[in-house]
Amino acid sequence: MHRRTLLAGLGAGAALAAPSRTRAQSGSVTIVVPFAPGGPTDAVARLMTEPMGRVLGQAVLVENVGGGGGTIGAARVAQARPDGGTLLLHNIGMATAATLYRRLPYDPIGDFEPLGLVAVAPMVWMARADLPGVTDFASMIRFVRERGQGVNLANAGLGSASQLCGTLLQASLGVAVTAVSFRGSGPIYPEILGGRIDLYCDQTSSALPQFGGGRIRPLAVATAARLAQLPEVPTAAEAGLPGFEVAIWHGVYAPKGTPAAVAQRLNGALRAAMQDPVLLARLHELGVAAEPLERVTPEAHRAHLAAEIARWRPVLQAAGQFAD
Repeated sequence: MHRRTLLAGLGAGAALAAPSRTRAQSGSVTIVVPFAPGGPTDAVARLMTEPMGRVLGQAVLVENVGGGGGTIGAARVAQARPDGGTLLLHNIGMATAATLYRRLPYDPIGDFEPLGLVAVAPMVWMARADLPGVTDFASMIRFVRERGQGVNLANAGLGSASQLCGTLLQASLGVAVTAVSFRGSGPIYPEILGGRIDLYCDQTSSALPQFGGGRIRPLAVATAARLAQLPEVPTAAEAGLPGFEVAIWHGVYAPKGTPAAVAQRLNGALRAAMQDPVLLARLHELGVAAEPLERVTPEAHRAHLAAEIARWRPVLQAAGQFAD
């Protein structure tokens, strides 16, 4: 926590010693990750536990509650006691679930107290290196326009980051391809190497290790600026698709009704964690960017969630695919 100093007094959280001791202050805090262990969201959560616990003076644990595209774990937190003892770390799926699920068992806006945005994982477009005629993103766009449904585009399941990236590409180009769904990103890379998948869009945390052997070619990053980890790979806008940006953001939520003093205390610990040098270095290794401190606030988080729900709703409705 010494990016500058140990929180510089926790900034706005200097008065975070809440007057009454709730369960969250006397026992442990559980961060629910609504996905299986080992994925990108799980990795972010586990990096946060030690620095948050150090500030809170209590154990911070991770519980994986997978299933339902993240909705089962989110529903559990929505129904949890609002005392700060149970939190949720979710990604962009918190916004897209509002459209993908027509019978969502919670309200992403109304049933949670956003505590702050924490990290962003950019997306990277890639192709198998032996894909005929595809050497960069511009030629990939031509390939998609010419082949249409003759293109096999992988995704890690309905509602996954890769599926969102592919849906946005098809909407941007006005072309339908053949979407091939898998259960997670793990099985996809062998299929690319085997020549059965042409294109894929994945998070940097999963994608970066795949580029070392030269058999999978990075084509473009779906970000406003190039990535330090892939300095020679252009942005999608540079390569011919202006405005194409997809990033998998993560935020921390408490159940609705969490007392203001408790939420403030948790936000202070969250802000401390996001200044921890060990956490920041590890995120960088994963190709994940920490959010600037001005976005590690309830206000910024709440506004971003609402904006993302509004951004993705027309794209997903036009695709006509629902998860229930």
